[in-house]
Amino acid sequence: MHVPADCPACGHKLKGGWLAYRRQVIDIKPSPVEVTEHEVYGRHCGVCGKNVAPKLDLSVGEITKVLHTVAKKGEETYKGLIKQIQCSPYVHADETGWREDGQNGYLWVAATPTLRCFVHRKSRAGVVAEELLGEDFDKILIADFYGGYNRFACNKQRCWAHLLRDLDKLRVNYSDNQAVCSWIDTVKGVYWRAKDYQKECREGKSFRCGLFDRQRMRKRFEEELQDLAVPHAGKQSLAPHRILAERCINFLTELFTFVEFPDVPSENNAAERAIRPAVITRKVCGGTRSEKGSATKATLMSLFQTWLARSLDPIAECRAMLASHSP
Repeated sequence: MHVPADCPACGHKLKGGWLAYRRQVIDIKPSPVEVTEHEVYGRHCGVCGKNVAPKLDLSVGEITKVLHTVAKKGEETYKGLIKQIQCSPYVHADETGWREDGQNGYLWVAATPTLRCFVHRKSRAGVVAEELLGEDFDKILIADFYGGYNRFACNKQRCWAHLLRDLDKLRVNYSDNQAVCSWIDTVKGVYWRAKDYQKECREGKSFRCGLFDRQRMRKRFEEELQDLAVPHAGKQSLAPHRILAERCINFLTELFTFVEFPDVPSENNAAERAIRPAVITRKVCGGTRSEKGSATKATLMSLFQTWLARSLDPIAECRAMLASHSP
C-alpha cells in the first residue's frame, strides 16, 4: 500500500483517504507466476483542497542513478573479467562505432565462450585493443582484417566469415565471369578442406592429428592459397579479384591458425554476436550522453553478457553481487 503522508503543496499532514487506483506487477519466473498488487491511495488536503496520490513510476533520472550505482558496485567484478580475458587461451576482438554526447567514438569488445568485456574509447587505434588485452598478450587473437590488430605479435586467426562474405559479393558482381567464379570456388574449397581436417582433429578420428601433422597441414593449406592468389595480385593485375587475392597474401600466415590449433574457431562470430546488442541500442538511442554513461554501459554489458554466456540468471547474479557489497 502506498499512502501519502504530507501534502506536497503545503506540507500539511494527511489522514484518511480513498483507493485512487491499482497497479499489478507480474513477475514471470520458472516457477508459477506471482502477481503483486500495489494499492495506491489518495488523500485530500483539508487546508489547500488538493487531492494527493503517490506516483509509482521511476523517473529517467532515478533509473540512470540505479544503473550508475550497479556499475559502481560491479567495478571489481568487471576488472576481474578483464584479467580472465587476458589469460584465456584464445580471445575474439571487435569494435563498432559509438556516439557519446554527439561525438563519435568506439565500443570495443573482447570475448571468449564464457567471457565478455567491453570498453569505450574515442579512438579506434590498436592501442585500445592492447589496453583491453594487455601489452604482453601472447595467446591467440581472433579478429577481422582491421589493421589495428597487427600490433600484436601473438598467433592470430583472421575471420573467414568476413572473407567468405566478400567472396560471395564478388560472385554476385561477376556472376557471368567464369574465371572469377571458378577462382572463388577453388579458394572456398581450400577453406572447407581445412575445416574438415579441423573437425577430424577435434573429434580424434584421425591418427594424423599430432602437433607435427597439424603444423604440416597448416603449411600445406597456406601454400595452396598462396598459389591461387599470387597470379592475380599486384598493381599490374586487372583481375576483378585482385584485392581479395592480395588480402589472402597479406594475411596468409593468419588464415589457417585453426588448423594447427583445432579448438580455435576460424571466424570471429563470437565477438560480432557480443557487440550486436550495442549496435541495435546505438540505432535506437544514438549512444550515451556522458563519459560516465559510456563507462556504465560498458561495465553493465560486460557483467550481464558474461552471466548469460555462463548460463546464469543475470538478475540473481546481480543481486548477489550487490548483496556482497552491502555495508
